[in-house]
Amino acid sequence: MPDFRTALNDQALHLFDGAYGTLLQKRGLPAGMSPELFGLERPDVLRGLHEEYLAAGARILTTNTFGGTAPKLGKGVDVRAFNRATVEIARQAAGDRAFVAGSVGPTGLFVEPLGPISFHDMVALFIEQIRGLVEGGADLIKAETHFDLAEAKAVVVAAREICDLPVLVSMTYEGKTSLTGTPPNTFVDTMQNLGVDVVGVNCGTGPEEMAALVELMRRRLETRYHVQPNAGLPRLENGRTVFPLGPEEFATKTARFAELGAKFLGGCCGTSPEHIAALAAALQGKTWTRLAPPENPCLVLTTRGGSVAVDHALPLVLIGERINPTGKKKLAEELQSGVFGEALSMAAEQLATGAGILDVNVGAPMVKEAEVLPALVKALSERFDAPLAIDTTDIQAMAASLWACAGSPLVNSISGEPGRLEELGPLCKKLGTPFILLPLAGKKLPVTASERLAAIESLLRKADDLGIPRRLIMVDALALTVSSKPEAAKSCFSVIRHCRDVWRLPTVLGLSNISFGLPARELVNSTFLAMCMAEGLTACIANPGSTRLREALAAAEVLLGRDPQAGRFIAGFSAWKPGEAGPSAGLRMSGPDAAAATPREAVIRGDKERLVPLLEAALERGDNPFDLVDKELIPGIMEVGEKYERREYFLPQLMLSAETVQLGFERLRPLLEQSGRDEARPRIVMATVEGDIHDIGKNIVCLLLRNHGFDVLDLGKDVPAAAIVDAARCHDARLIGLSALMTTTMVRMEEVVKLVRESGLQAKIIIGGAVVSQRYAEAIGADGYAKDAVAAVRLAKQLVSA
Repeated sequence: MPDFRTALNDQALHLFDGAYGTLLQKRGLPAGMSPELFGLERPDVLRGLHEEYLAAGARILTTNTFGGTAPKLGKGVDVRAFNRATVEIARQAAGDRAFVAGSVGPTGLFVEPLGPISFHDMVALFIEQIRGLVEGGADLIKAETHFDLAEAKAVVVAAREICDLPVLVSMTYEGKTSLTGTPPNTFVDTMQNLGVDVVGVNCGTGPEEMAALVELMRRRLETRYHVQPNAGLPRLENGRTVFPLGPEEFATKTARFAELGAKFLGGCCGTSPEHIAALAAALQGKTWTRLAPPENPCLVLTTRGGSVAVDHALPLVLIGERINPTGKKKLAEELQSGVFGEALSMAAEQLATGAGILDVNVGAPMVKEAEVLPALVKALSERFDAPLAIDTTDIQAMAASLWACAGSPLVNSISGEPGRLEELGPLCKKLGTPFILLPLAGKKLPVTASERLAAIESLLRKADDLGIPRRLIMVDALALTVSSKPEAAKSCFSVIRHCRDVWRLPTVLGLSNISFGLPARELVNSTFLAMCMAEGLTACIANPGSTRLREALAAAEVLLGRDPQAGRFIAGFSAWKPGEAGPSAGLRMSGPDAAAATPREAVIRGDKERLVPLLEAALERGDNPFDLVDKELIPGIMEVGEKYERREYFLPQLMLSAETVQLGFERLRPLLEQSGRDEARPRIVMATVEGDIHDIGKNIVCLLLRNHGFDVLDLGKDVPAAAIVDAARCHDARLIGLSALMTTTMVRMEEVVKLVRESGLQAKIIIGGAVVSQRYAEAIGADGYAKDAVAAVRLAKQLVSA
């Protein structure tokens, strides 16, 4: 076969294969055995399935390595050798008739702060797997069915670390976000910053439901994309899991994605060689048509939960400058001690007053930047869903901080200082991190516009030579002090115009520099900002707490036609009077609007730093610890659950609030025990059923159940029915919670239900997992179904009360 890049660049549509798990089960996969290890044990069976898909028309065969990382394969397995051998089986079947895609699935672990593993260690896990895939002869790396942005990013970084094979990354979604709250467009933004070759969506839904996700992705999709839907959503019929879409119906509905610009198509759960053959027939004679995205911003920053686009046609983005210890004694002292309360408070205040990005600087005497900066970056990322501009001249601290970010933060900045672009530029390219290009090449400041533009052009040539895409570059127009250099402001205007009209690059500047040494600095700053905006400025670093700045910014957006019908301005300034502090409405806003004032608010906001001090203050006032639990902590976590159900909160916020309330319980527990409160709690046995090694969802449910007063006995994953029933009997459990994420293992739930009934246990049974439903619960005789962790807690309480 030729290089896979020929398929990327031709005008043809290319067909992937379909599902393997259900087919392996039909070919003898024993219950509870890893499909990956079975495929290696029976290469004849696996090779036969590859050949069936090849005969059906697939021209890209996917390796049976979806669970091929160390956490999934388990101890005692040589990860590299396993992946190499499994790829070789697909390679033998493919010959020169098909490409081979090395499959890389989720590890089952979350990257910190959501989970226990660092991003560095996650990358290392994938490097071990991908080495084997490359050695076995894979033509491309295919990261599929990922649900967390940080983990998907780790696959890309790992692949780029050891090979130059094309990389495809595909996410799966629950509704219109991934499990950890990433919308489709943010996934696309992050992957395009990383320079992946193909992005896509697979699993989770059938082709009809997947169409809405594709439309959201296409808003900013410049690269090629692929789709692999399920054959509909699974259901139970006569004790068997079935998918409703037959080959012809699946093919008809999936082929429509070709009209929406998809270049690569295939099938996921429930599809067979017959489905792929039907899809091949439906695509016969069709060619690929690239569709231009309706939105194409200059630069995009991302977090797990969203994107901030920077472009001349969009409202200016305000970068909050206050997390900087210069002149801030309290902040400097806290940073020296590794404490972040003041920094987190400043972040909340700036987001409340209109900041879209937070600049983070910890440069102060006795602060170890390489340790403190990445720790603060993690703390801010955990609490706030706003991109960070990481501001340091310490390259070690910068690198450590970039590795701590799930999405695409902003580097502030890379200058023309010898070696700095050469050292930081490749790291930004590798991690998909945009950066501010600072036109400083030596000790002499470039005062005139021509000097600055020459410096910028020289740096852009270096960036091009390093293979750094222009989509990662923002230019600092370099505001100098106008009191000593009268032409400084006019030079900025010229640089901004040139970047907009010639290079189409976004621009930024540190606003307050312009007015240094002058009286009425806010007046100068706000006027200068409005004039720069008229020339095309896209972002500025400033204090969003400045009333005059907010007023000038909001008014300028109206005058530049970027506030339709002046809607944001009217909403924010309808009651405005001269001299009064203007509101922040009308500016780009996100995050909480102030520090938590009560324990309940601390739980809702996931404010770990303030919860215990607020509880201590309440106890000193004489508040009853029982009341603090019943009137503050429990109502707080209940409101978090409601926000989660309304999709105002997502998994990161849910877990952060759960961890926060746990801190509160730990502080109050000794007082509750001293007071003789009845600590008897309803007990629930939790387990992922036999044959299923997925436990992330179950673990989240366990965390929330504990926060709501349940005594949880977690048996782990791949648990036989007899072990579940024995544990429920021995521990006198009132409830049993069962999880399954695979259509091949969901049938094990029915075995548990039958055994519980036959044993005469009175325990109620709750089931959950991506592949099950209320209808399935009723069919197997379970007492209820929960679609997520919040619903599981509510159902558990109802069953206990009943």
